[in-house]
Amino acid sequence: MELRLKHLVIIGTGLIGGSLALALRKADAVKRVTGVGRSAANLETARKRGIIDASSQDIADAVSDADMVVLAVPMGAYAGVLEAMADTLPEGVVVTDAGSTKCSAIAAVKASRVDEHRFVPAHPIAGTEASGAEAAFAELFQDRLCILTPDDETDRGALARVEAMWQQAGAQLMQMSAVEHDEVLAAVSHLPHLAAFALVNTVRHAGEAGRHDPFCFAAGGFRDFTRIASSSPEMWRDIALNNRHALLDQIRAFQAELSRLEAAIAGSDSEQLLAEFKAAKAARDAWLAEYGGDA
Repeated sequence: MELRLKHLVIIGTGLIGGSLALALRKADAVKRVTGVGRSAANLETARKRGIIDASSQDIADAVSDADMVVLAVPMGAYAGVLEAMADTLPEGVVVTDAGSTKCSAIAAVKASRVDEHRFVPAHPIAGTEASGAEAAFAELFQDRLCILTPDDETDRGALARVEAMWQQAGAQLMQMSAVEHDEVLAAVSHLPHLAAFALVNTVRHAGEAGRHDPFCFAAGGFRDFTRIASSSPEMWRDIALNNRHALLDQIRAFQAELSRLEAAIAGSDSEQLLAEFKAAKAARDAWLAEYGGDA
């Protein structure tokens, strides 16, 4: 399906929203883009970079003649954004999002006055630790997976338009249930971010208690492992709370793995340690070979 949007409104013109606008502009798939956000400075950056044509801090006014609205805001902001747009959304407009937790996104729409049938939940599996319009770039979604989690009530025409939008942004599409999405992403995205935050804080506390700053000894391995701890704290707070049940399950599983390593180290069990490390290396190497993950 060839898509040509007349007026795309992006609420939250940061890395994800800004990159989507740039990708659609590059594909000549959008005529006009309006960016909405709380930061006038960020919106001005987006305008200067050609991400948006116009900006607004008034959600109701911005969406009044839109044909596609994308929510690219922290999960905790959904309720307020949906309420602000409910009275002025044009008939037939499609609303979608780019949030990392789909059950909570769907629940927020169902609890709002926005037509849930015209809402298509989406999650592009792409990003960097940077944020804001300055970090946006058109190739962010190229050949990256975008997961859609419609249900039986989702309007098929709205779904087709969102599929076309992400395809023209360069993404590869997959559909699954919102529950399955949240369980899978808790393991491969949400838990790693928590682990990175926790490791940095562990080292920070060690520095507070010792004579030397341990960060001055940290090199490439620490930098690579903890890169995502530079991500937006507000965004990840919201993700953790909005996917709490699936994430708690993964935290407990991770703690169990650490406990096995702890027991092996305490017992000087070299064979067990080697077996655990070999299994992890084999699994990661297989992932890289199969899916081309970044090494």
